[in-house]
Amino acid sequence: MSAPTTTTGAEPMTHRQTLEALSGLLLVLFVAMLSSTVVSTALPKIIGALNGSQNQYTWVVTATLLTATATTPIWGKLADLFNKKILIQVAIVIFLLGSVIAGFSQSGGQLIAARAFQGIGVGGLQALVQVAIAAMIPPRERGRYNGYLGGVMAVATVGGPLLGGLIVDTSWLGWRWCFFVGVPVAIIALILLQATLHLPTVRRENVKIDYLGATLIAAGVSLLLIWISFVDGSFAWASWQTAAMVGGSLILLALAVWVESRAAEPVVPLGIVREHTTALAILGSLAVGMAMFGGAVFLGQYFQIGRGYSPTEAGLLTIPMMAGVLGSSIVAGRLITKSGRIKPYIVAGSIILVAGFALLGTIDHETSLVLVGAAMFIVGTGVGMTMQNLVLAVQNTVALKDIGAASASVAFFRSLGGTIGVSVLGAVLARRVTDQITHDLAAAGIPASGNGSGSSNLNITALPEGIQHIVRAAYGDATGHIFLISAAIAVVGVIAAILLKPVTLRTSLDLPDTATSTAVAADAIDGAPAFDQVSVDAVPDGTPGRR
Repeated sequence: MSAPTTTTGAEPMTHRQTLEALSGLLLVLFVAMLSSTVVSTALPKIIGALNGSQNQYTWVVTATLLTATATTPIWGKLADLFNKKILIQVAIVIFLLGSVIAGFSQSGGQLIAARAFQGIGVGGLQALVQVAIAAMIPPRERGRYNGYLGGVMAVATVGGPLLGGLIVDTSWLGWRWCFFVGVPVAIIALILLQATLHLPTVRRENVKIDYLGATLIAAGVSLLLIWISFVDGSFAWASWQTAAMVGGSLILLALAVWVESRAAEPVVPLGIVREHTTALAILGSLAVGMAMFGGAVFLGQYFQIGRGYSPTEAGLLTIPMMAGVLGSSIVAGRLITKSGRIKPYIVAGSIILVAGFALLGTIDHETSLVLVGAAMFIVGTGVGMTMQNLVLAVQNTVALKDIGAASASVAFFRSLGGTIGVSVLGAVLARRVTDQITHDLAAAGIPASGNGSGSSNLNITALPEGIQHIVRAAYGDATGHIFLISAAIAVVGVIAAILLKPVTLRTSLDLPDTATSTAVAADAIDGAPAFDQVSVDAVPDGTPGRR
């Protein structure tokens, strides 16, 4: 039985109060997104400067996603137990420290470790911002504010690559400022949150943290993702390493399910996860995350290595995707608030996402930039219509007291999908690039053994001009293949969206029956008899009398 809960200030906020509180939350979201987008176009130069490899390129992204994924459900559960505002501020501080450490990295390995630590803070921010917004705004009205979320996402995703490109192209700044640049923004966000964010106070008695469940989930997910990153590269699919890592991961996750089913305060409440809408939204988020993160993270690499553009130019070339995200999230959010219906927009968005990735799957190192831009715009439109609305669909079905765990569950599986997508597609890309370079070098009469580093080292400018052309063509042609895989994965999201139940979003912060049962439970705790809603309403003065 869960501990008694008391809340204050559960009434919906005014539009002005909501906008004031959103200012700090949106800045936090901007900081979290900036941490990944600012390095997307700069990463080829960063890894090149550190003499890193394609595997390290993938792991700089994967490390952040992995720790963010493993910690997201933990942050979400903590938000149901403790002060949400303080938790957001703690996550910002962790993110800040990780950014500073990453900026001082001296090798690819150090950068990966720093990004892994930074991911703990990112996991908190991506879960807690959604939770805080859900605690302030009823689901029906939340679509109206999704436009602001979409705007921040678009600015961060467009501005990040541009900013990252400018930083690495500016000699007196250098790539390290790609990590330092978020520090002052995060500090401003801390100050804004302290002044403007006033969430309902939640006090829980006899709180029990499910440390064992959290540890098992984090360990099981991490081990599985590490295997995905190294299989078929460092060791074969059929090997003792595969057996040990996959078997160990399955055992850990099975133990986690067993522990969660018996824990008083489970990190991932199985009852919520098994609910029809939540289960389908999780499946859809897993597919969207795999397709979106797994495909989009390599666009910067495609433009720079495959097409030879500078980091700044690569940032400009990603604008069509962000325009699609911004436009579709604003329009869909307004229409959802007006009608209260959400399923049609999720279904349409998931279908558009598949179409966009299928079109990107046709590109190579000579494809017209007009076609590439149109495909990216379509992908962005699909992302804008699905990503936030899948979370909203789940939040509409759960009580306010469980909003943290429910929101974090969706974010967890979306991030898990993204991590798997980056790892798997990165491994596919590396293998195809290596095979293609080896083949083309042999066809050109160039000994591959003397230039083996060219197939994995991303410092392309250090290679002879003839070999540079071979490497760029290999990267450009292989990128289209991984987008086709992304399209196939995104089809799962379409199926999940179609199976969602058509519902009308509620206009209250909490479920009506939950609010009633909470009041009744409070009376029962005080020693009073428990009245149902009918008997309470029947009392003339509106309060249950005690005779």
